[in-house]
Amino acid sequence: MPAAKNIHAVLGTDEGRVKEVAMALAQKLAPPNAEFGLETINGQADNSDHASQIVGETIQALQTLPFFGGGKVVWLQGANFFADSVTGRSQATLSAVEGLQDLLEAGLPPDVTFILSASEMDKRRSFYKKLSKLAKVQTFDKVDISKDGWETQLTGTVAQWAREMGMEFDPEALDRFVLMVGADTRQLRSEMEKLSLYLAGRPRATVDDVRAITVTTHTGVIFEISDALAKRNLPLTLELIERQLKNGENPVGLLLAAIVPKVRYLLQARDLMERHGLRPGGNYRAFESAINRLPKSETAHLPRKKDGNPNVYPIFLAAQECRKFRAAELRDALEACLEANLRLVTTALEPRLVLGQLVTRILSATPSDRSRAA
Repeated sequence: MPAAKNIHAVLGTDEGRVKEVAMALAQKLAPPNAEFGLETINGQADNSDHASQIVGETIQALQTLPFFGGGKVVWLQGANFFADSVTGRSQATLSAVEGLQDLLEAGLPPDVTFILSASEMDKRRSFYKKLSKLAKVQTFDKVDISKDGWETQLTGTVAQWAREMGMEFDPEALDRFVLMVGADTRQLRSEMEKLSLYLAGRPRATVDDVRAITVTTHTGVIFEISDALAKRNLPLTLELIERQLKNGENPVGLLLAAIVPKVRYLLQARDLMERHGLRPGGNYRAFESAINRLPKSETAHLPRKKDGNPNVYPIFLAAQECRKFRAAELRDALEACLEANLRLVTTALEPRLVLGQLVTRILSATPSDRSRAA
């Protein structure tokens, strides 16, 4: 069954991007001169009864022809009851959604367009399966910052936004900006606007500009933990971890986002320096060129960018600090991270204790160990 031209769905966990794209779509498709050409229905339901009411309003809006002709767009905005949640699983909600599904399957009048935007959608449900066939679906999910190379999925987009705002980033500044702000596009947009104002007409943002204006976001704190770990600053690392746990951070997520990637990058940097004599200095581009000149067999294990080349910037940052560690220490640290992960998910031990013991094990080297690492 081909998708209908007048049914659209904008879905995904990146709420800012979903709202932005859906809004642009609604403005594009709404009749230009029709006062009642766009009807927006708030999809945020408090409970199953509220969800049923919202679906009823949506169905009524879709069945009501435009008052003055010329077409009509109905936008169900930010619906939260299609998720696998208490409200989403309620029989009252499911029955109401089934009625909406029947209406869409029967076909909408050609002069009525339906747009659905939602951050969460249970893909096991028949509604999603039917919607995938009936609608033109766009999906925008947040980048998983616990995976190596996550920042490279965003740098191109951020660079494009910067050009649209009439500014550019120095290469290192762009990477630092994404690492500090994180994967939330709404937050990225907000921080870029502040950065643009801070530049006051200067066309190019430097690393110092990024440091001066970028707030400490959730991802920025993750970056701070990684940075403290790389500097072998045990008290600060413990303090930052404690602060995040008190703020409700998931301990496994904290381990996978802040500790494991940094240890891996430190080990990769140390290995490259020992086996190939690479020296980071302060020149990122020179370091990047040196890695790209290595045989592919020597860089196959490194995270990649979209163009297939190694994702060098996190390794460049790690190379500034990896002299404080021996390669054997870092291999042991990765093993310790695996053990900590198992303890977090399979035992009832206090997460503060598990993570505290982990970073203490990683960072508590003797002075002689540190001198051998240098």
